[in-house]
Amino acid sequence: MSRRKKGFKFKQFFEPQPHDENKATPGIKEPITKKALLKRLDNIDDLVMKEVKVGGSFVTVIYLSALVESTILNDMVFNPLNQATSENPDEIFKNYTSLNDDELPKLIHDICSGYTCLMFEGSIIEINTFSASDRSITTPENETTVMGPQDAFVESVETNLSLIKKRIRSPQLKSKSMLLGTETKNNIIVLYMDNIANQENVDRILRRLENVEYEGFIGLPVLKQMLEDKPFSPFPQFGLTVRSDNVVGSLLNGKIIVMMNGSPEAAILPASFLEMFLSPEDYYNRWTTATLLRTLRLAGFFISILLTSTYVSVLTFHPEMLPPQLLRILAESRAQVPFPPVLEALIIEMVIEVLREAGARMPTKIGQTIGIVGGIVIGTAAVEAGLASNILIVLVAVTALLSFIPPSYLMSNAIRFVRYFYIIAAGAIGMYGQMIVFAWMFNHLLNMTSLGTPYFSPVIPRKPTDILNSIIRVPVKFFVARAGISRAKKDLVRPLDEE
Repeated sequence: MSRRKKGFKFKQFFEPQPHDENKATPGIKEPITKKALLKRLDNIDDLVMKEVKVGGSFVTVIYLSALVESTILNDMVFNPLNQATSENPDEIFKNYTSLNDDELPKLIHDICSGYTCLMFEGSIIEINTFSASDRSITTPENETTVMGPQDAFVESVETNLSLIKKRIRSPQLKSKSMLLGTETKNNIIVLYMDNIANQENVDRILRRLENVEYEGFIGLPVLKQMLEDKPFSPFPQFGLTVRSDNVVGSLLNGKIIVMMNGSPEAAILPASFLEMFLSPEDYYNRWTTATLLRTLRLAGFFISILLTSTYVSVLTFHPEMLPPQLLRILAESRAQVPFPPVLEALIIEMVIEVLREAGARMPTKIGQTIGIVGGIVIGTAAVEAGLASNILIVLVAVTALLSFIPPSYLMSNAIRFVRYFYIIAAGAIGMYGQMIVFAWMFNHLLNMTSLGTPYFSPVIPRKPTDILNSIIRVPVKFFVARAGISRAKKDLVRPLDEE
């Protein structure tokens, strides 16, 4: 009988693994030879290596055809080579980068990024010929607004950066780039306003990014989860947006922006719980309308998590709380339902989740049809078959609509997840269970931090000026202070004595 190795797998999984130097680029030095280059780029079908005669010798041209368009390649590389009368790169090309003969990892990284390598006798140069097609700028589909700019981020980080710098024409807008992902080499850019953002926050996010060692990221939301303070929390701790105006407003508010090449989202950090219910359109509306909508979103959050569970707890444990007329209507509605209220509510909630998930995975036109027709048909059939009461169908539909009110999609997902805890607790011990989950949720929110700052700010710790710009949106003329969660270098947006 073999002896068990106690705690081996768990400890090994969470301990930092030794750094694999072969995966790091481009700081490691290694001599460049044609043999070593071909060995590292072996079994790549679109690798092209051509010999071009220039003067009295041959120049080796190496590139990946999938990343380079032939027209651009001819204009930038082959036509100048064919017309050259000298073997000196300075006389052939206007723009190029020279490489030392020990920069093989950097050369391989650049070739895989769309550069074309030219190996002369005695010198090695590279030219940026990356010309893979990008998606054009379109309107934001996830954060639609009636007023305001309608340009959304795309998968090219350079294009996204141009959208931001087009709006902030200041040398105080600083950017730091780095490569993350030992295999994918994702280009990460950190943006902040040097004269506004808190330097401690900037250093903290840069330090966290430098400590991330992962094979690769398929999108910024994956990287964002690795930077959060509480990875097991259901609530998002950083904002996520595809709108350039939202990013500009956050930068001017002292926030830090993280973007990734290949991902159309930008992460806003730090972020507070109340900021998840703010929309850029709040600033385009009059303050009265914006305040009404903000109040509606916040009230919708509490109604969404409590409405269905209250139905369960009242019918199961506290029927005396209802007026006799309403109780009689509920009793008639549930007369044919064989399930207890908690099971009935969970079944209908799951049906709504299935409809939403199926609609999201289908083509747009079919998904909308399935969502509307499926909801009506299944809801009507469930009531007629005696599987659910018509009142519960109405309540679940209302909570489903309210869960999508927050502009943050991640917060909408958190609301739907947390609602199941309330329903199960209500089915177990009624409103006492609801209150226990409610206390747990607030205790959890109060103990959370976003980049080291309290997540439940400005409620706790209190900052009255932040409350004026979170729950209430005062007229823009009275915006005098930045959000406290940013811990900005400059608290005031404008002088207090300005008329």
